[in-house]
Amino acid sequence: MASSIYLVAAEASGDLLAAEIVDELRCLEPDVTLNAIGSDQLAARGLPSPIDVSVLSVVGLLEGVKIYREVVALADAAAEAIIEAAPDTVALVDSWGFTLRVAQRVRARAPNIRLVKVVGPQVWATRPGRARTLAETVDHLVCIHGMEAPFYEPFGLPVTVMGNPALSRGHKGDPQAGRQAMGVGEAPVLLVLPGSRRSEIDSVAPALLEAAQQVKKAREDVRVILHPASNIRPYFIEKYGNRFDWAELSPERADRFDVMSASTYALACSGTVTSELAFQDTPFLVGYQTGWVTWSLARFFLFKPTHITLLNIAADDTEVVPEFVQTKFKAGRMAKEALRMLGDEEARQGQITAQKNALARMGEGDLRSAEIAAKVLLARD
Repeated sequence: MASSIYLVAAEASGDLLAAEIVDELRCLEPDVTLNAIGSDQLAARGLPSPIDVSVLSVVGLLEGVKIYREVVALADAAAEAIIEAAPDTVALVDSWGFTLRVAQRVRARAPNIRLVKVVGPQVWATRPGRARTLAETVDHLVCIHGMEAPFYEPFGLPVTVMGNPALSRGHKGDPQAGRQAMGVGEAPVLLVLPGSRRSEIDSVAPALLEAAQQVKKAREDVRVILHPASNIRPYFIEKYGNRFDWAELSPERADRFDVMSASTYALACSGTVTSELAFQDTPFLVGYQTGWVTWSLARFFLFKPTHITLLNIAADDTEVVPEFVQTKFKAGRMAKEALRMLGDEEARQGQITAQKNALARMGEGDLRSAEIAAKVLLARD
């Protein structure tokens, strides 16, 4: 008998992962019955969403509070759609707050439906009590990092590690191809990764750009390459223009992993890109700031580690990658660190080694995340 699976994804990253899981499900079991709540990527797989979840794509604690009523209403609607479809299994992809509410509603009304959480809450960083909550609500967790599993062992929740989806969909870049695409020859390259959200382009990018410009003034031989995420590139160009007399935009068609691997050093906005840089053996620093109310709530009431970068947290909360966050988020400080690293090959190699060790502790490897998740969904444990 063919499996019947319902996927739920509320944000862009979850929508992409859910779509990749759909591709794997169809390869593993061609006659599988699929339904989904999500966005563009799932719709492109022929799975249009019965409800509009675009309102859920918000960033920050305060923004989440403001749409609380919409979250509850959408969770009710999602549970109704799932129960009507009566699947064997529901895959709840990312988006902790929303998918937990959906899971709780489905569990209360249809306890026979198997619930699988794909991408767990960051219990290693904040509110570890969520491990118990999740174990009481779902039947299986497919998590990203190996370091997450011990949090769930006391509660008997089966856990499967799939690795980082962002890394599993990538590859080792070709430094020579990257340098050829950028036209930089043998010059040292400072790569600027200003973010993937409009809020980051507005609030984080200016200081990163100023730091890069200071580096260029101090070292004219350095080529500065600006590489905004593809989804935000048009907005970046609209806001800052596409012509700089001290920097260049990376070619739009250049392979981003080639560009990363070809770079001598990078200035990066916090996010998934930090693990990608480490995977490409590129040393870098992290810069970030957010609204002070959001930061204060997260820093003093929610967030346990002293760092925000996964690599640093995995390395026993030590600074493998330099972080310039909030009060430390100053262009001059970042420029000074970048100049030091650009001039010290031994220091760069030392950071690359430390980054590799941190990736290993995070459980990264050659895992195909979407395939592993799909196999769990089909297992019916």
